[in-house]
Amino acid sequence: MKKTIIIICVFFSFNFINAQDPIFTQYFMIPESINSSFAGAKEGPKAGIIHRTQWPGINFSINTQFAYIDNWFEEMNSGIGVSILNHKETTTRYDFTQVNFNYSLKYQIGEEWFFRPSISLGYGNKSFGFQDLLLGDQIDINNGVIRTTSIDPLLLNERISFFDISSSLLFNNERSWVGLTLKHLNKPNISMAYRDDNNLDMFLSVHSSIEFPLNTNFGRLGNEDSLYLLTNFMHQGEYNRFDIGPQYVNGNFSVGMLAATNPIRKNPNSHFLTSFNAYAGFKYEGFKFGYSYDFSTSQIGRTGGVYEISISYEFDKSERCFGCPNYY
Repeated sequence: MKKTIIIICVFFSFNFINAQDPIFTQYFMIPESINSSFAGAKEGPKAGIIHRTQWPGINFSINTQFAYIDNWFEEMNSGIGVSILNHKETTTRYDFTQVNFNYSLKYQIGEEWFFRPSISLGYGNKSFGFQDLLLGDQIDINNGVIRTTSIDPLLLNERISFFDISSSLLFNNERSWVGLTLKHLNKPNISMAYRDDNNLDMFLSVHSSIEFPLNTNFGRLGNEDSLYLLTNFMHQGEYNRFDIGPQYVNGNFSVGMLAATNPIRKNPNSHFLTSFNAYAGFKYEGFKFGYSYDFSTSQIGRTGGVYEISISYEFDKSERCFGCPNYY
């Protein structure tokens, strides 16, 4: 009975509270995770993966992975890529996987600035461990058996699938970029209950990386010290988050700190500042490595925190491409 109650509570939690997109602290290290316009943006083949573990110190740990591969096709003036997102919860066995096909274009809109619109078509699948859930009308007391069927209104699917449509915009020069993403334009139905509607809210993200060179030798871009201001505002349903902070880049090394805030608080008792997120990274012969750890400011106990590890690789590092966005 206790197990049944837990499963029911988690079910309602996912359908009505946590129907939100997984997000990554290192969106600026793997910007393909937040904006499909980065597909082909380096005008050469590249691939990467990022892994996020949340609250490993408790029995409700969450693991999320995002992987991508893309390339630039000069004859089409287009970037084409494929990305995969997986989100899994250890206790409830909730599992969500989505595969996206990403297509981007590039237009020069000034002497230094470029415009990259994109569209992303996805196919999502999610499942839950409902096999241990027993509903009232499945219990046949007179015959002493458990029926395999039910007409209970809480009758649940163990697995559902849906199509998803998203779109992104990116404005960039060789030093800075500003992006806009709208996910779930078709608001797919993600309810796991039969004959029920629970449409996924659209996800909005406005993100940027603005460079402030620490010397004036612009002829050596990529080899000079720079300070970047990173921002990412996200909104989905009742959920809001705004990340802001500096990133310092010295040659092949990078360090920084983001403040994760809750700027539009629905509850006056909720925290404005939710965490400090420290990160570091370095490059080596086409590889890019990143590590981040989120220090929570809330009093939710010893959760083990949140950490991310990212690895990406650019297959062709012969020279810097003209008009490509610069991200560490």
